[in-house]
Amino acid sequence: MTDLPPPMTTAADPFRPTRRSRTLLAAAFIGMTLAAILALIPLPYAVLRPGPAVNTLGTGSDGKPLVEVSGAPHFAAKGALDFTTVSVQGGPGGRVNVWDLIGAWIDPDDEVYPEAAFFPTGVTAKEVKDENAAEMSGSQEAAIAVALRSLGKTVTQRYAVADVAATAPAHAVLRRGDRILAIDGTTIGALTDIRRVVQAHRPGDTLAVTIERDGSRQTVTTRTIDAGGRTAIGIVLTTDYEFPFAVTINAGDVGGPSAGLMFTLAVRDVLTSGDLTGGRRIAGTGTIDDTGAVGPIGGIRQKVVGAKESGAQFFLAPAQNCPDLAGRVPDDIQVVKVETFTDALADVQAIAAGKAGGLPSCG
Repeated sequence: MTDLPPPMTTAADPFRPTRRSRTLLAAAFIGMTLAAILALIPLPYAVLRPGPAVNTLGTGSDGKPLVEVSGAPHFAAKGALDFTTVSVQGGPGGRVNVWDLIGAWIDPDDEVYPEAAFFPTGVTAKEVKDENAAEMSGSQEAAIAVALRSLGKTVTQRYAVADVAATAPAHAVLRRGDRILAIDGTTIGALTDIRRVVQAHRPGDTLAVTIERDGSRQTVTTRTIDAGGRTAIGIVLTTDYEFPFAVTINAGDVGGPSAGLMFTLAVRDVLTSGDLTGGRRIAGTGTIDDTGAVGPIGGIRQKVVGAKESGAQFFLAPAQNCPDLAGRVPDDIQVVKVETFTDALADVQAIAAGKAGGLPSCG
């Protein structure tokens, strides 16, 4: 017999992946691929997060005071009247993905809503921005008007055409920007005047509408229409004010109407000597209308959190938002319920005087 040589052996290659490592690598690759795919899939939700608080008595990012007055005595104010904001992720141009939702569900300060709750179907990012800007502008005008009237100033109020229904007879004679001065000879001083005069007619009747267009006064005629059982002209109106002196609010890129209440308080403070806040930091939110009524807003929970994070100890909240805060008010901040500007003014004065204990609260 011939002896056979021993079998040749090969040293193991330390750089060659084992079957286990190949499996782990494949799983990791698949996981990363799925994560990337999930990040690319937009979902029909909106995420609300606390946004920054901005002191209406301070200066903006451009260095200008948020409230500027020209043509009347005005005063530097100490303390802070913060308007609060909400960061909204979602909608056209910024839709959320599954990872955004997971993060929102983990964070107790975030809330997830169906996208349709904030953005109508088919709306574009530009339309959203334009609407928010228009709401902010209208809110500022109403805030200035209410503040000036609270100081006994005369504010002339006028109404202009914002839009005309394409199917209404008025579409042929009225234009955007026309100021409504009178209807059937009745001078228009308030929206109630317009409703009263128009609704005294039947659909199909002819009205004489006196307008100011491009600086000239003229009278046009149009027919009324039926709008859900009510007589109407088929126009959308916007409020236009004539102030006794110039007041400008520089809010930057913030949009929407929810800072109206805090703007009103700020204008009032700047136009009066002394410090309305007593040097304290007071935050808040709420729309303001021409009568001084404070209206509800969205994202109240996030705004209270943002106020606390900014250092505010007091928060002015619309009464209609109080149910949303039940059991959700953070520690170390007092939420004061307000219904009107008059309420809010008295509440701020009480806080400044150290008498906040008896104020109506919510949450």
